[in-house]
Amino acid sequence: MKLLRRLFTTLVFTTLIGGMLPAVASEPAAERNRQFIAQAFEHWALGGRTFFQDVLAPDVVWTIKGTSPSAGTYRGRDDFLQRAVTPFAKRLASPVRPTVKDIWAEGDDVIVHWDGVATAADGAPYRNSYVWIIRLHNLRATEVIAFLDLVPYDDVIRRIPLGANGE
Repeated sequence: MKLLRRLFTTLVFTTLIGGMLPAVASEPAAERNRQFIAQAFEHWALGGRTFFQDVLAPDVVWTIKGTSPSAGTYRGRDDFLQRAVTPFAKRLASPVRPTVKDIWAEGDDVIVHWDGVATAADGAPYRNSYVWIIRLHNLRATEVIAFLDLVPYDDVIRRIPLGANGE
């Protein structure tokens, strides 16, 4: 019985120590990635307009979860900007301004919960809440999974024809 207890204690101790090592080893990378994303959001919130160019890798895979026509997977930064960001932004009178609620990071993954507000080209307010799961490699997002309420997003797309804000 003593041998069994010793073996169990050793196994638990080894598992605890072994399980802690990867978290300790990835902590600096996680904090660096968290800070990178936090600073990018801060710049955006202050009026910066280069968030996607600054953060996304050219070959990013961006997935908007959901079942609306706006949901889907975009392959590459240019594809995402041309098919998702630009058509939406052209329907706004003011750019979306983010307010970060929280940021979590572990290793190469960063999760951002944020709220966005803007004014649509017809003067109506746009408000939404987002959760983005961002996978980074060398401080560039290579994969993003985006969760948001697609009803207000799609409402702006349906309600405002392209060019409604003078463009």
